[in-house]
Amino acid sequence: MSVELRTLGRTNLNVSILGLGAGGNSRLGLATGQTEAHAAEVVSAALDLGITLIDTAHVYHTERAIGLALQGRRREQVVLSSKSPYRDAQGQLLTPQAFAGNLDTSLRELGVEMIDLYFIHGLDLASYAACRERLLPVLERARQAGKIRLIGVTEAFERDTRHEMLQRAVQDDWDVLMVGFNLLNPSARERVLAATRHKGIATLGMFAVRRALIDETWLRGLLQRLAAEGAIDPALTAAPDLLDALGLSGVSETFSEAAYRFSAYEPGMDCVLSGTSRAEHLRANLRAVQRGPLPAATLARLQQLFGSVDSISGQVR
Repeated sequence: MSVELRTLGRTNLNVSILGLGAGGNSRLGLATGQTEAHAAEVVSAALDLGITLIDTAHVYHTERAIGLALQGRRREQVVLSSKSPYRDAQGQLLTPQAFAGNLDTSLRELGVEMIDLYFIHGLDLASYAACRERLLPVLERARQAGKIRLIGVTEAFERDTRHEMLQRAVQDDWDVLMVGFNLLNPSARERVLAATRHKGIATLGMFAVRRALIDETWLRGLLQRLAAEGAIDPALTAAPDLLDALGLSGVSETFSEAAYRFSAYEPGMDCVLSGTSRAEHLRANLRAVQRGPLPAATLARLQQLFGSVDSISGQVR
């Protein structure tokens, strides 16, 4: 089965419905002691499967492995995404010179002349105005120089589960945004995606699957927290079969499969990122997405259960 391609917002770039994320808990295997050669093999496998968007960042230390995988491939067949932090090791805002230096390092590590999507990484609301004033001109100059194609910001979803920064950012004219969105916290639907759809802002989804949607014990603990906060029905925490209680029985074999399908087919979501350390895991995630959207009845059930949740990311409880 071929991989579905989508147009990134109002741009002329087409990307696969599932993208490879080179950060997260795995960092292509580097986080668990694998070699750069192994990480490059994971990237190569993704490209061979038909995945066309590869997302990385200056702080992930996976750019060089991606560069290895790109050697000998047609550059125009791959959409590259990378990011720079906006603070230094002491917590101070980066100077424009340091921010530009991070971009140049990414270009060198990736072994390319241009990065398609370049983001200010993990921006918070308190720093938004200062970063827009200080760093956006750097990005505009880099675009004029042919170093980057599209400019955007990503949120720090684990800390900003209510999308406070992105609710401000969608009022401005960014090319692309990266948003946390999953079936446990779908609050971006109204707070971010409604605006990106209206304005044609390209949108990448992260946190479709995190620990709570892989580990049922972790999920039950998180549900207990939500029940204690009054965010969900406490009866859900005692359900003997959570797949059934969530309306997923007979629909999805695993929570993670349902989570990818939930996020990938959300209106306004152009591409959902999947992080992994193994090619076999990536193939399974792609197969999950290719099963298509969740049934309307299941989506209605999930909305009933979690439609008002905005306090979690799915990673920590």
